[in-house]
Amino acid sequence: MAAAPPPLLPPPIVDVAWLRASDDVVVCDVRNYLDGRVGRDAHEAGHLPGAVHVDLETALSSRPGPIVGRHPLPTPEDFAAALVDLGIGDDVTVVAYDDAGGMIAGRLVWMLRRIGQPASLLDGGVAAWIDDGGALETGPVEPRVGATRDVVPWPAERFVDADAVATHVADGGVVVDSRAPERFRGEVEPIDPKAGHVPGAINLPFPANLDGPLDRGQLRPDDEVRERFVDAGVDGDAIVYCGSGVSACQNLLAIEQVGLGIARLYVGSWSGWSSDPDRAVATGN
Repeated sequence: MAAAPPPLLPPPIVDVAWLRASDDVVVCDVRNYLDGRVGRDAHEAGHLPGAVHVDLETALSSRPGPIVGRHPLPTPEDFAAALVDLGIGDDVTVVAYDDAGGMIAGRLVWMLRRIGQPASLLDGGVAAWIDDGGALETGPVEPRVGATRDVVPWPAERFVDADAVATHVADGGVVVDSRAPERFRGEVEPIDPKAGHVPGAINLPFPANLDGPLDRGQLRPDDEVRERFVDAGVDGDAIVYCGSGVSACQNLLAIEQVGLGIARLYVGSWSGWSSDPDRAVATGN
């Protein structure tokens, strides 16, 4: 018997109308913060109806460390187990949101899409839902029961390490740094061991894909986003990174959304590169 074809993936980024019209969707609240706030508290204070909370540190990452960075991928086995605990079987579509322009939720969507699961980022997040007249629910949410899934390996061609980045740069390939310009230039570095960027990288901060501030901005028109990437030489051959392999996923989804292909994530990102004493560091533009 021939194997079943892989499921058709929905668009990487969808709007509230798309979500409302879709059946059998698991909605995921992926709000997580770096400023001391607790994502689960935000979820319980008000979330989209039925949304389960997904924790960045425990469900979407493994133990941090030098070289591997602050948010290395979980093992395929651990990721599958975390998804089952969240009630996310491999037979459902996932729509994920946050309140930061997809900065966090994009990580879940990118991980799921790269192992073949239908998953999309909700454009505009919580604010877009409220602006469309959507109500919020409060309190904890019990995940669906009975979810099952197979363990699927991470595709090596979509998740790369520092050696692959260095080789890509040496070969004249495009490497995109998704962080704020001042961090790229090395003027400030609030988190990681060294300030600066991967030599040869270009700076395309992910918030520039949005038409407003992070807490309520939505993706700019596709032609504008596409022009931004095309002008920078970005296509599906690019490698994209950020501080720790999380916010880069918003850039990656935007690249895919506007038809430029499926680029690659440097998982360790700047937190991994800057912790390796053998890696050169560039500053300035």
